[in-house]
Amino acid sequence: MRNKNLSNRKIASSETARDINRSVVLNIIRTNQLISRADLARQTGLQRSTVSLIVEQLLKERWVVEGAVGQLPRGRKPRLLMLNTERAGILGVNVLPSGTHIVLADLNANFKAQESIPTSEDAREFLKLLSLRLRELMSAHPRIAYEGVGVSLPGRVDYAAQKLVFAPNLGWRDVDLKTSLERATGLPVQIENAANACALSEVWAGPYEGVQDLIAVTVSEGIGTGVIVNGHLVRGPSGAAGEFGHVPLNDDGPPCGCGSRGCWEVYASNAAAIRNYNGGLGGNGAGANKKRSSASISSFNDLLLLVDRGDVKAVEVIDQMASYLGSGIAMLVNGLAPSVITIVGEVTRAWDRVGPIVERVVCARAKTHAGTKIVPSDATSQPRLKGTIALVLQKHFQPQLVT
Repeated sequence: MRNKNLSNRKIASSETARDINRSVVLNIIRTNQLISRADLARQTGLQRSTVSLIVEQLLKERWVVEGAVGQLPRGRKPRLLMLNTERAGILGVNVLPSGTHIVLADLNANFKAQESIPTSEDAREFLKLLSLRLRELMSAHPRIAYEGVGVSLPGRVDYAAQKLVFAPNLGWRDVDLKTSLERATGLPVQIENAANACALSEVWAGPYEGVQDLIAVTVSEGIGTGVIVNGHLVRGPSGAAGEFGHVPLNDDGPPCGCGSRGCWEVYASNAAAIRNYNGGLGGNGAGANKKRSSASISSFNDLLLLVDRGDVKAVEVIDQMASYLGSGIAMLVNGLAPSVITIVGEVTRAWDRVGPIVERVVCARAKTHAGTKIVPSDATSQPRLKGTIALVLQKHFQPQLVT
């Protein structure tokens, strides 16, 4: 037999096993919210004595509380367990060029407080303001035990170093948000690419909870993709895995903020649609004889309002955006064939028009018979912010396996 080098293997200690068991029990309580100790033992396969010890520890640390009394045909009625939503708070920060949103959430990712601040082009000035507002939010809710801060960023994140490498649409490069915010709040800070946060949100507490393979496509000033395979985010050694928004569709296309040309996001993002509208877009399609708007627009919301009013130029622009969006999604279907691709962003407000075009393009260009569902996210669920909360919670609720 060939000798195997086991020098780089880690052996799971008894403490590691306890931590994994604790995470498993805590997550089952989270997903059930009213469950007995006996049912926990059945679902986990752990001995009842082990479950009892873990539950007692969770009760002592106030992660869970005993709720209603369960009903049984005979014997002692069990006290059902649920998360203690009054115990802990998580701060979430979603950074976008158009503005930064801050939220305080409980253990069920329900929002208790929200506010917004402007996003400055000067990263240092922005961090000063963000640090101040986070401290003020914590002071306004002094009875909460804060678990950490999750930050979603529209750019490339070095996950291992926990630093922002480059955010083209912010103009930021090599920014250490983690250290600044940890000093300001005294809390552990977890940063992540916005698309990854959205993907995590969808499978953590969204409509696709438990789905093992999913791609979240975020459409805003740029395009980001968060990829989940076998239940885990795909980051790669540098944290740059899944950056499909910067895959060129045309080598001779317009320049992209990343330094390349013709990237998917320069054709299918909100910023691309705004540029197309303001730069003029010819067309001979149906309704071309109708009156066209000559005014420029400053936001994607303006474009959607014009589409609702039947503005021909706006309709042509949104149709072109949908076609390019479909081209990129077809690439994802052909290459990864996920069960679900969820679209996050304002474009979902026009999905009645955009969706059929996307489906048509994908059907024409993706012949793998993958059966991938392409669905718009629910904007009211605020997946970016929900993802920032999941970043903090997953270390408690998801087993941290030895690698």
